[in-house]
Amino acid sequence: MRDINQLQSYFYHLPPDLVAQKPCARRDQARLLIIDRSQGTIRHDTFNQLDDYLPRDSQLVVNNSKVVPARLWGHRSTGGAVEALLLNPLKDGYSFEVLLRPLKKIREGEEIIFGSGINAVLADKEKRILRFNKKNITRHLQKIGHIPLPPYIKRPDTLRDREDYQTVYAKQPGSVASPTAGLHFSKELIKKLKNHGHRFLELTLHINYGTFKPVESADIRAHQMHTEHYSINSTIWSVIARSPAFGGTTKQSLNPIVAVGTTSCRVLETLAAKGDCPLELKGTVPLTGTTDIFIYPGYKFQVVDALITNFHLPYSTLLMLVCAFGGYDLIMNAYKEAINKRYRFYSYGDAMLII
Repeated sequence: MRDINQLQSYFYHLPPDLVAQKPCARRDQARLLIIDRSQGTIRHDTFNQLDDYLPRDSQLVVNNSKVVPARLWGHRSTGGAVEALLLNPLKDGYSFEVLLRPLKKIREGEEIIFGSGINAVLADKEKRILRFNKKNITRHLQKIGHIPLPPYIKRPDTLRDREDYQTVYAKQPGSVASPTAGLHFSKELIKKLKNHGHRFLELTLHINYGTFKPVESADIRAHQMHTEHYSINSTIWSVIARSPAFGGTTKQSLNPIVAVGTTSCRVLETLAAKGDCPLELKGTVPLTGTTDIFIYPGYKFQVVDALITNFHLPYSTLLMLVCAFGGYDLIMNAYKEAINKRYRFYSYGDAMLII
């Protein structure tokens, strides 16, 4: 019998040509694999038919974080190329924690030139801190930055990726990776779903580079999850606070909550796990916090009724979360079927709905 606490249980073989390198020509024309947990069934359709499978009058919780063009290409004074990915801004307004290549070759104190009058110094090699010559460098990223496509997309970013790698409802800049489950929604599909009684609620979780970090411990329970920042407003709080997880009404009397993406799911379940949130939010002041919740099989979901997600990397915490929600055997069988039917995988790939 397979031990689902062991890392090796979350491996599957994916033919390289199924890793999507570009999105569909139309967002909502991506394929959709539908899993019904109660029936143990798998169906196939396209994403623009989502309304046929959603629970009636669903409340779709989306992540409105916006991807920042945080990848910079520059060069050393010697002429060697340098790639920097901005991760976390520091309080001085000039410095960032970064991923830097080739880090080993760059000396501490060495200047890196990025063009357009912008350069930086490697202020701390051990902590990977770049200090820029201009304050609030994020204001210049639209001019000098590049969209940080995931490492499994084997091509340079293009101007088109600045639109394709954002959801149509992206508002709050701060992520270095897209909440990709939401990439399949077009404005037309959102309008259609609203007209059919579904409601869209927005929260913000800024995705950092830790989302790409695979689990390495043989027993997944030993994995240390990365931390990400979230923010929710009073509108969404008024909905989820009625859940039994927060002492509200019986779950059966609520409209179903559909998490669009693992990021939305993690925020909702984090709020339930904390158990110390206010009964209501006053005015427009958002509720903010951090989450390092690690959801894997055995977790008891308290808020989320259905999940929209993409297909995830082997050994990833995202795959483990989906297995926790849909059931390990059912999800892994669904992945096998998706591969057999040549679904497109990962960020620019196809989608899954678990009801």
